[in-house]
Amino acid sequence: MIYLNGTFMPIEEARISVLDRGFIFGDGVYEVIPAYSRTPFRLPEHLRRLQHSLDGIRLENPHTNSEWSELLEQIIARNSSDDQYLYLHVTRGVARRDHAFPKGVAPTVFIMSNPLLPPPAELLATGATAITAVDNRWLRCDIKGISLLPNVLLRQMAIDAGALETVLIRDGFMTEGSASNIFVVKKGLLLAPPKNNLMLPGITYDVVLELAEEHGIPHEVRAISEQEVRAADELLLTSSTKEVMPITRLDGRQVGGGVPGTMFALFYRLYQDYKDKVMRRGAVHTP
Repeated sequence: MIYLNGTFMPIEEARISVLDRGFIFGDGVYEVIPAYSRTPFRLPEHLRRLQHSLDGIRLENPHTNSEWSELLEQIIARNSSDDQYLYLHVTRGVARRDHAFPKGVAPTVFIMSNPLLPPPAELLATGATAITAVDNRWLRCDIKGISLLPNVLLRQMAIDAGALETVLIRDGFMTEGSASNIFVVKKGLLLAPPKNNLMLPGITYDVVLELAEEHGIPHEVRAISEQEVRAADELLLTSSTKEVMPITRLDGRQVGGGVPGTMFALFYRLYQDYKDKVMRRGAVHTP
């Protein structure tokens, strides 16, 4: 079951106009929210990021946070999986095709749920493969916009190379992955690129830095050069659906020893412990 403009329905019955500005212009934003044991994970932070994206495209938020929360609870209840990832999508609505913002048009609001599956154990044990590419996207990557064609093309480069992700380099410095945030580990120091207009402020990115602070793990948030990426002892990939994952090969060469490292093992355990604690789940997982 999905939600579309005030109605819950099977996804097969969902219809939108071909004049929806999301379809015509990619004029909209989205959010992806994991839910564990039927409870959204860090919902206030996700809704804060949604508001930032809406502000970035000058689109009024169609719902209050409490209304969003109620809609998401209903979507979760109407779908069968205990662990789900929720996709929330808001466009500027249906109007005659014109670049200028239409007046008096209701936004299109769409929410769907899919089962949230953990990353394969084999991938966590061996690590992911990645490639690098020039970050040729626009200059407002902090907006989680639905106009994802550059990300799609960059991610497809990885798929074509038999890799999982593309690490993006702009003007000699790493920004993020095509669908993830990237951390660098060197000599026991965790390095994170700074939040700015060139990267999406990841929710899992925030959790990793909070855990580093809480547990006294040396870390810095600063610009990370391409050379530092290539000389890393470890590379960590984070996202709401992949959580924390090691990258063990980059552009066909081993990262560090070519196997998941100690920093990955530490953050994987800390993240699972944190997740179980905040979601009130008893099990603790290890890679």
